[in-house]
Amino acid sequence: MMGSYFPSWLIGIAIGIPLAAGVRLLFIRAGIDDHLPLRLFIYACLAIIFALVFSFLFSPQ
Repeated sequence: MMGSYFPSWLIGIAIGIPLAAGVRLLFIRAGIDDHLPLRLFIYACLAIIFALVFSFLFSPQ
C-alpha cells in the first residue's frame, strides 16, 4: 500500500469495518460465531480483506 492513493484505502477501511460487522451478524444468526476460534482475529482479517478489495477495485491508478 506504500505510495498508494490515500483516500482510496482510507475509504476502504471505512467500508471494510461495517462489512465485517455485517458478516459477524450473519455468522451469529447462522450459529457459526460460537464455533469460531480467535474471533477478533477472524473479524479483523475480514475487515482488512474487504478494505483491500475495495482499495484495489476503486483505486485511481
